Amino acid sequence: MDEFNTAKSQGSEIKTSGEQSMSPTPQNDKPQEPLNLIAELSILALRLLVSVLMLHHGLEKLQDPEGFSEFVIGKYFPFLPGDPLLWTYAAALTQLICPAGLVLGILARPCALGLMSTMLFAIPFHLMDTGLEGFPLAVVENHNYAFELSAIYAAIFFYFLCAGPGKFSLASKK
Repeated sequence: MDEFNTAKSQGSEIKTSGEQSMSPTPQNDKPQEPLNLIAELSILALRLLVSVLMLHHGLEKLQDPEGFSEFVIGKYFPFLPGDPLLWTYAAALTQLICPAGLVLGILARPCALGLMSTMLFAIPFHLMDTGLEGFPLAVVENHNYAFELSAIYAAIFFYFLCAGPGKFSLASKK
């Protein structure tokens, strides 16, 4: 019996015929992390809210694509190749299609990249149009800086680009 106790204390295992091993079998699955329900619901709520709000921007461009092309793309981004109307439709479609992907969690990172890209054009547009407006300490007439909303959107889309859509998405394998 001493041999059995010595072998067991050294991490070895002695089996008699018909006995099964007492050592744990290696698992192919990763250990399951507990679901943080509040965090995942918050991520889902953020995805839904930011996507619904972004739809407005895409629809707005489609209301007057020629005007947006002339007074925004043509005036502030003349270096873009091709017809400004093409860039207007590209931005509008990005702001209409990508929110759906982000809401559903399908191709969420590419959708977030597309939406963040449109905001990375919106920020300089607002800065060229109105300037810094005394940023960061001035109190402006409209109660927010013109570039502020675009910057907040860009930060949110950057988060989803890096972190993905969370557990409550169609792309989640759980």
